[in-house]
Amino acid sequence: MIVFKTLKYKNLLSSGNTWTTIDFTDTKSTLVLGHNGAGKSTMLDGISLALFGKPHRSISKGQLVNSINKKDCIVEVEFSIGQTDFRVVRGIKPTKFEIYKDGGMINQSSHARDYQRILEQNILKLNHKSFHQIVVLGSSSFVPFMQLSSAHRREVIEDLLDIGVFSKMNGLVKEKNSELKENIRETTYQIDLYQEKIDLQKKYIREVENLSGEQISDSEEQVDMSRETIRQLQEENESIGLEIESLSDGLSDGLSTTNNNKTSLLHFQATITQQISTVVAEAQFFDTNDNCPTCEQGITEDLKGQKLKKAKSRAVELKKGLTKANSEARTIEDRLNVLNEKVQIIASKTNDTNANNREIARLQSHIKDLQDKMEAIRGKDGDISKERNNLVDLQEERETAFETRLTDNETLAYNIAMSEMLKDTGIKTKIIKQYLPVINNLVNKYLQILDFFVHFNLDENFSETIRSRHRDTFSYDSFSEGEKQRIDLALLFTWRMIAKMKNSISTNLLILDETFDSSLDHDGVDNLMKIIYSLGDETNVFVISHKGEILDGKFDKKLTFFKDKNFSKMK
Repeated sequence: MIVFKTLKYKNLLSSGNTWTTIDFTDTKSTLVLGHNGAGKSTMLDGISLALFGKPHRSISKGQLVNSINKKDCIVEVEFSIGQTDFRVVRGIKPTKFEIYKDGGMINQSSHARDYQRILEQNILKLNHKSFHQIVVLGSSSFVPFMQLSSAHRREVIEDLLDIGVFSKMNGLVKEKNSELKENIRETTYQIDLYQEKIDLQKKYIREVENLSGEQISDSEEQVDMSRETIRQLQEENESIGLEIESLSDGLSDGLSTTNNNKTSLLHFQATITQQISTVVAEAQFFDTNDNCPTCEQGITEDLKGQKLKKAKSRAVELKKGLTKANSEARTIEDRLNVLNEKVQIIASKTNDTNANNREIARLQSHIKDLQDKMEAIRGKDGDISKERNNLVDLQEERETAFETRLTDNETLAYNIAMSEMLKDTGIKTKIIKQYLPVINNLVNKYLQILDFFVHFNLDENFSETIRSRHRDTFSYDSFSEGEKQRIDLALLFTWRMIAKMKNSISTNLLILDETFDSSLDHDGVDNLMKIIYSLGDETNVFVISHKGEILDGKFDKKLTFFKDKNFSKMK
């Protein structure tokens, strides 16, 4: 989990040459107020500049420098990941980019782009797009998830699920396949060349040798028969090898995936069980309480009835989900049994290959004995013996080349299968499909909290289908700005929950920029506050607004920005 601690900046936009420091962990909720242009949203540009080297809003990087002082724009952000503390310093005029780990600066010998890649891929493990889907929801220069293209939606979800590594692996496999194909072409040429030399050598030996006598003929026949048997055994071994390859294709990944699915399912079952407990606890709360412990306002019987009905409905859904999960667990066990049967078959085929190899070795030894016998009969050990040795050398070189090609072909076939799995339509899509029900359930949960009673569904192509209670079908663009905002909020909280479940890019920081000021009505404000209050102590929420009158008293702390002699200040 990334825990953002402090943000410091000076000469950034309207801020002057004195440091502005924001403590992200001081309180659970902070209200940020100020008139338009007072500098209350500057923190968004500050943290975006520090982490990603670019502004939050749609302006050039140079426009971030204070227009009066025109230099020495500095931003510092401190955060921790686990037990490790980090500090990132970024400057404009002069340019500055430093990363500190536990007080010591990380080596800057690499190019600036590589230095940024270290920060995003090795430390933060999130990019600019993902940061704004997880941390920031605002009205200025922010593109909500539903307004992204399918490709950019995929990028966000892949970052959340931490599966982008499969794309990198696919690139490496493709490079290796190109090398293998070139090696196979070269080896095939060498095999054909060796065969031509072998044919000529055999012809020469037959012409030189004065083969005579029934014994020599019989021995040669046995040699040929033995060689033919060896050839048949080698072909059988090759065929068995192909069977083993076919059986092995995807076996390891299948076992790994199935076991992972089993583990994920166990986690899912535990999650559903926990959710059932939560629903029961909520029902017990409304059943036993007549007043809200927080605000001490009375809870109406009508509200109680609604909440209890909703809890009962949710409990039924969760129990159905648990039943489905139990059924899926049995299916996974059946799949494991099938895969283990394949392992046993492969072992049996391997034993057959070993038996053939022993027979080949025996026949080769027999051929050697026959050749020695014929050589003794002929009484010729001079040139013929040398030529025969040359022939053997050629045959061995051809066999070595053949084995090399066979190995490369096997590796290529395996890599091609792996590449298919690593495509967007392969293992990544399977993982995304597993999480889509969780994502959709979370979105619909938050939509209900926000009193927006529609059924939201995101498919594997990242296209949305939204149905009303009457089963009318809508798209995101069909709704009003207020309704769109509820969907954006539901997605924001869903991405944060998914990130927390995956422990991929989970963070304490959440910034809502003028979210309360746009299209939310009074009920919408109250419902959003319910979600904020429910986020837990690990979340630090900053709400930027210029309508303090409707939010005053709802937050633990208040920061006010104002202009003093053309410079933004905070109190």
